[in-house]
Amino acid sequence: MVVFVVHSAAGAGRLTHAAGGSSPTPRAPAASADNRQRPPPASTSSSPPPRSLPAHEVIQVGGTAPAPAVATTATPGTEWQKCRGEPPRFSRRSHPCAPAGRVRAGDSRAVGCGAQRDGRRFHMGNLLKVLTYNELDQGPNFFLDFENAQPTEAETAVWNQVNAVLEEAQAVLAELQSYTGAGQEIREAIQNPGDLRLQEKAWSAVCPLVAKLKRFYEFSLRLENALRSLLEALTSPPYAPTQHLEREQALAKQFAEILHFTLSFDELKMTNPAIQNDFSYYRRTISRNRINNLQLDAESEVNNEMANRMSLFYAEATPMLKTLSNATTKFVSENKTLPIEDTTDCLSTMACVCRVMLETPEYRSRFTNTETLLFCMRVMVGVIILYDHVHPVGAFAKTSKIDMKGCIKVLKDQPSTSTEGLLNALRYTTRHLNDDTTSKQIRALLQ
Repeated sequence: MVVFVVHSAAGAGRLTHAAGGSSPTPRAPAASADNRQRPPPASTSSSPPPRSLPAHEVIQVGGTAPAPAVATTATPGTEWQKCRGEPPRFSRRSHPCAPAGRVRAGDSRAVGCGAQRDGRRFHMGNLLKVLTYNELDQGPNFFLDFENAQPTEAETAVWNQVNAVLEEAQAVLAELQSYTGAGQEIREAIQNPGDLRLQEKAWSAVCPLVAKLKRFYEFSLRLENALRSLLEALTSPPYAPTQHLEREQALAKQFAEILHFTLSFDELKMTNPAIQNDFSYYRRTISRNRINNLQLDAESEVNNEMANRMSLFYAEATPMLKTLSNATTKFVSENKTLPIEDTTDCLSTMACVCRVMLETPEYRSRFTNTETLLFCMRVMVGVIILYDHVHPVGAFAKTSKIDMKGCIKVLKDQPSTSTEGLLNALRYTTRHLNDDTTSKQIRALLQ
């Protein structure tokens, strides 16, 4: 370690060099007969008396340990530019005022927090921001082509497996959207329990609907397996989540399509009470007939075990999202060699990419289909909710890697007719919104 100590002698600066271990001792000047007997000369200068610098103002210019507080003097025009106020909380070796290399007193590089250089003032906040900068401050900045991404040779195997499932997604949504239920037939059968004709009419109306609900449930199981395949591909080493999403855009698009389907399915299910009414009537009828030792043809298609699992599935307010959440949690628990951060970072990165594309006019102008804008918003909300269910502290904590304020602002900047359902999804289907770690600003934005 090298330390330079500034001495004042008759108004002229002189440097004494000391080299050694972690606690160097300044070398004393050689003594002579004259200076041993001669008393110190009276000061004739108007300069202030020498003073010692506080420990936090000592500047280390080499070595591995902080330099000790060495007494030094300062002459007019050669004072160090020092921080005002309380000593900083960081160590002396990382003091932001310390210039690099060997610096003499009065050197123009010895610039402190309050000093000016070239007429510009250096602010401590900006300096610390530069020193602690990381890429998450800005978020990943690249365009995900949700409209035209095509699989590369390396993606083909997983893409084909997932595509076989996604080909059914639109048909499932179309069936669910046209689901009207058997409410009228069920009411008439309940009001006239002795009318066998009305009982048979209600049963005949409910059975095909329950078969359709069974197909929806079985599709959720295939969707769960597809999500697992995508998570394995998008979190595998050696690439980081950002690199995976940028390199494997066709798989990222399929991941987005699964989330888009999930939110669309759950939104339709929540607004259609006939689904649970029909299934409840079916289960009651099965139980009553079992008590009376009657066997119905439909019972062989949806047996008691399947009916129990379907009942748990449709009891959820958002059954498809619950399926994806459980699948992601299971994926993390079964892959113990894969840190949970790899999975949650994949979700947070996707959310950040969607937010950046939505708030950047240059990216938005590249969407050729107006539906892509809503698709991108759904995907952003979907990964936020999934992240909030999977991550230990959720998406709303200060330590979250998702810019929740920015995401909510992007949604509120759009027409309310297209985003109110998405905002409601954040309000009512997330897990950690009402935690104490959620800031008041975020809660106010979602009120």
